[in-house]
Amino acid sequence: MQDGRKQAVSLRLSAGDIRKIKKLSKRLGVRDSDVIRYALKVMLAKLAPLCDAAVRGRNLMPVFVDTGVDILQHFELDEERLEAVINGGVEDEHRVDADDIQLMAMIGMQRNYAKLSLRDLHDKVVAPLGTNALDDTLSTNFRRHLYAKYVQREEPAQAVDRDRRKKTAS
Repeated sequence: MQDGRKQAVSLRLSAGDIRKIKKLSKRLGVRDSDVIRYALKVMLAKLAPLCDAAVRGRNLMPVFVDTGVDILQHFELDEERLEAVINGGVEDEHRVDADDIQLMAMIGMQRNYAKLSLRDLHDKVVAPLGTNALDDTLSTNFRRHLYAKYVQREEPAQAVDRDRRKKTAS
């Protein structure tokens, strides 16, 4: 695009998606194109770090934590592609563990294979193996694991302060 002008884009949508867009636009009292532009803007905002080639490794994990398995399943991201997208060209201290990338790919592509590997990531299995409830539990717990490990990391000074507060409170 030049000069900041808008450009018309053609895309193919399923009949079901078009019906949903029409229902949304009717209910909100807006045009179909407004609904589509909104959906694109929301998706682009969520995936914005993927547009920046400098964002790699641990810094890219919030995208995958926030989107969950949706991005993995939609784009059929396997372990090799995830490794290249996340860790390609990143220093060792900023790399995402290969085991985590492997588990992400397994959850995204074939949740059933991930069940045995992920058992230690959650406290209780409340549904029998093979149910959607267990798949959701595994996915949710794996997202918590990734969030705690890569997104919500404490700085060393924060950890020292936290430990001091615990000792003082005792």
